[in-house]
Amino acid sequence: MLPGTSTSATALDSATRDRTRVLLLFSLSGRLRPRDTVLGGLVDRYDFGRFTSHLMSGQDVLPVPVLDEQIAPRRLRLPHGDHGLGLGSLRILVVTTPRGDATLVVDCVFAGETTAGDLAAWLATTCFDRERIELDDRPLLTALTDQLGRPLALGQNVHQLVFPGGRLQRELLSADEARKAILLNEIVYRGRMPWNPATPYDASLAPHLRNHGVTLSALGRGVSVQAGWAPHVENGLMLVAIGMISALAALQRTRLAAFATMKANEQALADSPTEIRSLISRLSAGVNELQLDLAFGVEAYVDSLLIPEMVMEAFQSSLRDALGIRDSLENSARMVERLTSVISARSAALDAELAERDDRRDRTVSGLVAAATLIALPPTLLLAFFGVNGTNVDEHRSILDLRAYAPAYALAWLPFVVLVLIGYVLLRRISTRSGSLLPAPDDDTVPVPPPRSPSGSRRP
Repeated sequence: MLPGTSTSATALDSATRDRTRVLLLFSLSGRLRPRDTVLGGLVDRYDFGRFTSHLMSGQDVLPVPVLDEQIAPRRLRLPHGDHGLGLGSLRILVVTTPRGDATLVVDCVFAGETTAGDLAAWLATTCFDRERIELDDRPLLTALTDQLGRPLALGQNVHQLVFPGGRLQRELLSADEARKAILLNEIVYRGRMPWNPATPYDASLAPHLRNHGVTLSALGRGVSVQAGWAPHVENGLMLVAIGMISALAALQRTRLAAFATMKANEQALADSPTEIRSLISRLSAGVNELQLDLAFGVEAYVDSLLIPEMVMEAFQSSLRDALGIRDSLENSARMVERLTSVISARSAALDAELAERDDRRDRTVSGLVAAATLIALPPTLLLAFFGVNGTNVDEHRSILDLRAYAPAYALAWLPFVVLVLIGYVLLRRISTRSGSLLPAPDDDTVPVPPPRSPSGSRRP
């Protein structure tokens, strides 16, 4: 081998695709916790090329497949037909994040050429009528539920990744700007947003476009068109989109859970401290789950840390803006913070109420002990007096004979009566003196002038 030569060619991120490929990403409602399977990770199911090393280092954070089936294309049936677009291959996966946010991935490659109009109609059917997609004359999710042994239901979020191939790819990469805008608008908006090149350009309706000559990226909220990329880049874009769909589903679930927690706090009927403490414990546990969802279900997938590559960062940033995840995340985080503050305030109020109750109980017990002591001492002294064998005690007289024993009763009760009177006087003096804590008016205080009327004269 000559110096400076290599036995392998450099793998490019751009490539030519013969057939159009479409990835349908459907969020699934509920939680589907990952489990140990023989499927391994996504890096074991798809080729990610030069991105593999990044994914291997962060695979504990990535969604994992719980179902991966290669399906005969004829088994998939759409409610309004295939619009003349027969499938050449079909692969169905169910992937779930560590937090249990599941996504259904339908990987389709068409058998023949595709036009923008037919593709737009096919995308519209698989999006708006996705509940009616069938597999072997059965609803798709019913068939997948039987395979997984767990109930599945479609969520609210859909994203469709389109990788044009053949004549459609060449047309998108080589067409003039006007023609390209018409084609992209038709695909990205699934034929529901007519585009007239003669009308003024509206940036809010036009797909977000990046055109590098040999590659092209255009996206909206529900559809992305990625032309000219190599298969490993396509798979990386798929992974980014799955993370975004999972994050959006987690955000929506967090928002609903936050409102449910707020209602539980408002409508709770808790009277006893034990019930209030139990309510605070439940609310705190719910808020903790919300914070975990925001941190590990959303924030973990909205930045470029998993795949720090320029191609992935550009798509991730554009899709994040299109889905509005950043603003939704900030708003949801503030809502959770408010809930935390409300729960903390309720807990502080409970602690103050319990402290006050304990203080009242201590004062009551002390008062009872003092009263019992006050009541018990005089009879004790009297009993001690009458119990001694002294000359002042006549065994022939009753102890209730006040004419004979009045001095003894006076000596027994007089000190306690005096003590009660002194305590009453002191309490009265304390109550009277507390009024002097208010500032007395000062003769040197400058009087405040009356407010002026709008005309400038003083009011009477």
